[in-house]
Amino acid sequence: MSRDGPQIGVVGATGAVGRVTVALLHERGYTNVRAFASSRSAGSRIGTLEVELASPETLGAGDLDVCFFSVGTSASRELVPVAADAGAVCVDKSAAYRLDDGVPLVVPEVNGGRALEHRGIVANPNCCSIPLTMALAPLRDAAGLRSVRVATYQSASGAGAQAIERLRGETPDEHDLRMDWTLDGAELDEESKIRDETRKILELPELPVSATCVRVPVLVGHAEAVWVETEQPLAPADAERILSSAAGLCYERFPTPGKAMGTDEVLVGRVRTDAASGNGLAFFLACDNLRKGAALNAIQIAELVLPIRAAA
Repeated sequence: MSRDGPQIGVVGATGAVGRVTVALLHERGYTNVRAFASSRSAGSRIGTLEVELASPETLGAGDLDVCFFSVGTSASRELVPVAADAGAVCVDKSAAYRLDDGVPLVVPEVNGGRALEHRGIVANPNCCSIPLTMALAPLRDAAGLRSVRVATYQSASGAGAQAIERLRGETPDEHDLRMDWTLDGAELDEESKIRDETRKILELPELPVSATCVRVPVLVGHAEAVWVETEQPLAPADAERILSSAAGLCYERFPTPGKAMGTDEVLVGRVRTDAASGNGLAFFLACDNLRKGAALNAIQIAELVLPIRAAA
């Protein structure tokens, strides 16, 4: 690591999440940032940064301290090990490594200590798993968790820059719900990701988790309706107090994607009793999926491990 700060690479820098990652790094005062993308975007510019080709040669040169990956699973499988073997701490935002044994899956406010166990790769969770586990963890600590049900309402930006442009080009009459994930048996793969990642992050491998996911005609901001059954009784007023004081959460009476857009906190509200189950609670949350749901969470992961590298 150089005296003027870490050498940082952003792979997939021209995508929706990559651009937010570059902007947030600038906001946080990082100056040694390089942008990488596929051959389609190499040579273009993001602000003052010229986009370099993301290849095994460029990422394996050994001159990066940390590298953020906002690319698809297959590209991550190819490029992340190259950068990691060259000495970079790789924070990967795809699903490629999230459930791999030995790869930490980290939400800093929930299980930040796991990031220090990395062997070159740390996985960044799904954009709905991040805010969900941030709300579930303090309830788990206070009263235990018996089961979780969640319905997600995910914005177009979660599907990438092309989905954003498609929505912008639609007329109101064309707006509709979408379920644009891969159907894996009876579930969408997005639904199984949320279940499996929630279990890993909370370290509750047998926790019953059921998810239903839809895409809504909103540009930025994911929302989730959550129903939990706790092991011990927990009054809504107590749950509201616990959630309001938890790291990274902000109480909002009526959380919406619009209110969450551009903010770093997860908005949580509408806390109430769920009369359909014993010890049941229901609440609603909203999160900027490009910031805390992706780019910001990844940067916070890197900030957990970079001081350790600097001292090594």
